[in-house]
Amino acid sequence: MIFAEVDRLSLHVGGTTWLVVGLLVVGLLLLDLFVLNRDAHVPTLASAARQVALWVVVAVAFGGWIFRQYGSEAGSLWFTGYLVELSLSVDNVFVWALILTYFVVPREFQHRVLFWGIFGAIGLRAAFVFLGVALLNAFEPLLIVFGLFLIFTAWKLITQDDDDQLDPDRNPFLRLVRRAVPSTQDFQGQKLFVRENGKRLATPLFAVLILVETTDVLFAVDSVPAVLGVTRDQFLVLTSNAFAILGLRALYFLLADMHNRFEYLQQGLAIILAFVGLKMVVEKWLPLPTWLSLVVIVAVLAGSILLSILHPGVRDQTDSR
Repeated sequence: MIFAEVDRLSLHVGGTTWLVVGLLVVGLLLLDLFVLNRDAHVPTLASAARQVALWVVVAVAFGGWIFRQYGSEAGSLWFTGYLVELSLSVDNVFVWALILTYFVVPREFQHRVLFWGIFGAIGLRAAFVFLGVALLNAFEPLLIVFGLFLIFTAWKLITQDDDDQLDPDRNPFLRLVRRAVPSTQDFQGQKLFVRENGKRLATPLFAVLILVETTDVLFAVDSVPAVLGVTRDQFLVLTSNAFAILGLRALYFLLADMHNRFEYLQQGLAIILAFVGLKMVVEKWLPLPTWLSLVVIVAVLAGSILLSILHPGVRDQTDSR
């Protein structure tokens, strides 16, 4: 059987485990909404850092359970998939910052729209994962196509101009929403819909949510094939995606204003994408051990962040003028 390195691990997870893990993820989302961030407020940098640390601890604990329950190979694959998804999601955070800045969303209302964005993102990733696994099982050489696509995406990340940013006015779904859904002109607190004069109207936060969800589809097109390049086991892929996404809201409030401080992060993400894509392409002839993938991803991500801190580069010089 070709691509044996990717195929050989199948956990055969039972329905009860799927249900319990699904309830755990939903419970963590509700904890975030109704306990950690129940009231509208502007998170401080310190509180955002504490929540990021909390989500990392939760993810590490779940990964430790994978190690104990299913063995070291499954645990290594899970942590590799988690790091791939988490690193690629950093770009998603900066796009969210652009969207929320474009719509001038007050910072105290941003958590609610990002919460529902993350809730929808997990559902979207689940659909992408099951579809991707089904396609690969039906036509295994598609793994090479996915790999080449990731290499192409890496090349785009390296060569694209920083000015080529997302323009919300060009988003077709947003234009459709604005035409089809009666909306208010002003924000109404954290509400997505309000009733005025007997009519149910959407608030600008609803349009922001639609844009957040559609952009997440674009990011899922990159990240899901990347994690499928690590393992094809649906449980490992979906849970590693879910636990990485759970902490994105806190990561947003920690990193949203730091884009210019990470000069080399985009290049690091491109290297990670290219490495995973190359791994998928050569898997038939040169299967790479899981530990090597994990070491490369950690080293590239940490190196790009450290290099950005030690050598701020052109952006900071330009901003200081």
